[in-house]
Amino acid sequence: MDLEALKQRAAEAAVGYVHSGMRLGLGTGTTTRWAVERIGALLAAGELADVVGVPTSRATEALMRRVGIPVVELDERGVDLAIDGADEIAPDLTLIKGHGGALLREKIVEAAAGRFIVIADHTKRVHVIGEKKAVPIEIARFGWRRTVSRIEALGARCTVRLDGHREPALSDNGNLLVDAHFGPIGDPRGLEQQLLALPGVFEVGLFIGMADLAIVAGPDGRLEELS
Repeated sequence: MDLEALKQRAAEAAVGYVHSGMRLGLGTGTTTRWAVERIGALLAAGELADVVGVPTSRATEALMRRVGIPVVELDERGVDLAIDGADEIAPDLTLIKGHGGALLREKIVEAAAGRFIVIADHTKRVHVIGEKKAVPIEIARFGWRRTVSRIEALGARCTVRLDGHREPALSDNGNLLVDAHFGPIGDPRGLEQQLLALPGVFEVGLFIGMADLAIVAGPDGRLEELS
């Protein structure tokens, strides 16, 4: 099976945990798109009712409106269930997220979830977090060169993300996105704390102790649930 088919398999399996009356947190990216479309189809068919969603990006909000999922703001109630993809998944469900540029909003929503399900194809699994992917970091535009130099002093090779016009890419919050290549990370929580302590850093794409379940589609299409 190709990767898109595997993403769809994992996403639609996660939608099996969605029930009528739920408030959902819906993530950003190519895998989560399949979940959003499936939820919209179930609402249209009358198989789900009274489901509303908090989008983690403008792109997800636009898709939700297109498929008929009512959009609500995140409030003090949080969300019952969050569904989102990941860029890396370690055996303990530590994640790297944010290569889609929405890590700050994703972390806010997923920290407010009663349950957080990660969906992915098998290529996202790693033995050690940081093995394949850089850690996305959202930083302030003001003084960004200084902030990047402080991140590099922690052992990273940093790349400021660019858009299609070779200008700095901005998050939905108007901030810069930096991809920090640390290689395999032995102490993700310690690194996260060091990064968040730097002035100018808003959020770090290390999601530690947040995921309750990962649904991963293997190369043959079979699903594995990790918890």
